[in-house]
Amino acid sequence: MSQPTTLFDKIWDAHVVKAMDDGPDAVFIDRHFIHEVTSPQAFDGLRKRGIGVFNISRTTATADHNVPTKDQHLPIKEALSRHQVETLRKNCTDFGIELYDLGHPFQGIVHIIGPELGLTLPGMTIVCGDSHTSTHGALGNVAFGIGTSEVEQVLATQCILQYKPKRMRININGQLGKGVTSKDIILYVIAQISASGATGYFVEYAGDTIRSLSMEARMTICNMSIEMGARGGLIAPDETTFEYIRGRRFAPQGEAFDRAVERWRELKTDEGAVFDLELNYRAEDIGPMITYGTNPGMGISVDSHVPNLSEIPQSELASYTKSLAYMGLEPGMELIGKPVDYVFIGSCTNARIEDLRTVAEFVKGKTKAEGVEVWIVPGSVQVSNQAKAEGLDQVFISAGFELREPGCSACLGMNEDKVPAGKYCISTSNRNFEGRQGQGARTFLASPIMAAAAAVTGKVTDVRELV
Repeated sequence: MSQPTTLFDKIWDAHVVKAMDDGPDAVFIDRHFIHEVTSPQAFDGLRKRGIGVFNISRTTATADHNVPTKDQHLPIKEALSRHQVETLRKNCTDFGIELYDLGHPFQGIVHIIGPELGLTLPGMTIVCGDSHTSTHGALGNVAFGIGTSEVEQVLATQCILQYKPKRMRININGQLGKGVTSKDIILYVIAQISASGATGYFVEYAGDTIRSLSMEARMTICNMSIEMGARGGLIAPDETTFEYIRGRRFAPQGEAFDRAVERWRELKTDEGAVFDLELNYRAEDIGPMITYGTNPGMGISVDSHVPNLSEIPQSELASYTKSLAYMGLEPGMELIGKPVDYVFIGSCTNARIEDLRTVAEFVKGKTKAEGVEVWIVPGSVQVSNQAKAEGLDQVFISAGFELREPGCSACLGMNEDKVPAGKYCISTSNRNFEGRQGQGARTFLASPIMAAAAAVTGKVTDVRELV
């Protein structure tokens, strides 16, 4: 009788081309996503070696990080951003790779277009030169970010050398409370184990709370696996997964889809499989979360307080006080009522149609607070078109929100959408590092509905008081 096996091991082992004693595995990659930021040097490496892309049909390119989110029909104003996107265009043309460029109906943030187009499927291995590639694991696959030299490796061979991570399972069971979302689940978990607590692990999320979530909510959780140091995160596929995939552009169709589902049903952790570490949490313990510091592990329930110095280990005091100084906050203070200047609803964490629907439902009939700038940035052209077809754009316009065009936008200071120095932004993105949203910008991470509450009140608000 075979040994009980984890879902991660099943997928990884099925893709090992060669295992080396005391060395990395050579792992075959089913789908390689590329964008304009981490691919230029990789293509230059191929040119210097005089070789092409090994399998262009398994490589998908889009422009997302550097693109403006206004006037995308015009030339890009920022010189560096323009150069990055133009270089991607040239590389894709030279090497024969299809590019979902500005103006293409499939353009969007790389981790949003994969699942929505049916390019991301259960049982796959997926890589991209982007740390939030773990998003794709929500569909039951092994997906992780890689560096530029590894991008070249995959382009050249369709394989990658990787040491096999340890296995962790995080179980969450119970009923989520009012105003609590998947973003709150993952911010809570990261706050519990710290921004480095899962270093060296690949995480499987399990439990009845996870199974109750929509696919888009599961993607939010897997997206932020890297924010606790994990190599990636995944969730076993189930009926929710299969219905999400059904009918998508590049997914199997008809009888081929039915046969695929039969295979996908086998993608689960066996009873009795052993993890290197297993953690358990109760959904009832999770409130609407907000970060207060400069890494995603510095998070609290919105009705709690910034930790006092006595609550911080001595070894972390210096970095803790530096973080609070950057944020302009004091130990022990409450965040409820703290005025905000900007609200950003977008990024590969929370820019899917479900996120926009949640925000629109909440703000319908309301208007933004005076002095607050609100940016709604869809994650893809398809999300943008769907939002307009459902009339969500009119809800946002009536509320005084600015609905922009697809891109990574204010998640990171790589394009025109930057938060000014010293200003506070409630953001649905995944990182709150110093300068992440612009030099000197101060970021609170939260869920879309928490961000919407701040947009209409002009301050940090416990969304449970408004829903």
